[in-house]
Amino acid sequence: MSVKHTTEKALQMLRTLPRVTIGNIRDNPQSKQNVKRGRGQHGGDKHGAGNKGSGQRQNYMRLGYETGNTPFYMRFSYEPYYKGHHLKREYPPVSLHQLQKLIDTDRLDHRAPIDLTTICNTGLFEVRPDLLHHGVQLTDEGADDFKAKINIEVQHAPESVIAAIERNGGVIRTAYYDPHSLYAVVNPKKWFEKGVPIPRRMLPPQDAVAYYTDARNRGYLADPEQISEQRLVLAQKYGYTLPKIEDDPDYAMLTESKDPRQIFYGLNPGWVISLKDRAIIREKQ
Repeated sequence: MSVKHTTEKALQMLRTLPRVTIGNIRDNPQSKQNVKRGRGQHGGDKHGAGNKGSGQRQNYMRLGYETGNTPFYMRFSYEPYYKGHHLKREYPPVSLHQLQKLIDTDRLDHRAPIDLTTICNTGLFEVRPDLLHHGVQLTDEGADDFKAKINIEVQHAPESVIAAIERNGGVIRTAYYDPHSLYAVVNPKKWFEKGVPIPRRMLPPQDAVAYYTDARNRGYLADPEQISEQRLVLAQKYGYTLPKIEDDPDYAMLTESKDPRQIFYGLNPGWVISLKDRAIIREKQ
């Protein structure tokens, strides 16, 4: 009887209640609790006076500015050392100050010719042909303190650097390396482990021929007689006495140079270096 009584009571209630619509739907009593909102950093992400979060205090820099009032393109120095073909080739800088420090710390042997391979073997400089690096440029930072007598080959050097080296009785040349040869020059060990022949250095492209055939740049394709004349002209311009290389006891080291097709001192193109057997495989004569 109680179930029947409950059913009848429910039916009677439905007859008297209004039809269910969106307008008369309500939540159950005490189904929601009003949380008191904090202030300051405890105020959530709501806006309002006394309720600012850290996001509302964020200061965003203007476009092109990293910090302060100096735009990013003015925070870096400009180096026009290789102006002319810099859009196609890049030359990471190596200063005379760094070069002198490498010699003083015995990372470079000044009694032997210095080239791109010996500079990369110090482990302090990285030349990446995949980033259009074509060698290094020698900058004049520390030119007044440079005292070493060296025989060096780089890819680009200004007039002041040439004067600083020749003033001490040294010799400098600027030489070009094609991208294929650069992979062997910057990491000879990796190249020799492949067991492939030493590549032959290609001639410079058309837009770089003028630079490497100019005696004023000490280009490796320039006339040696014109280089001797320009050495004297540069000494007169900078006001120093040009040392005589012929009378120097290190004459053999200072005059040692590579063939225009050669990339390593003492190793010819086409030879295969076997590190495992410690042997040089040469072509038949």
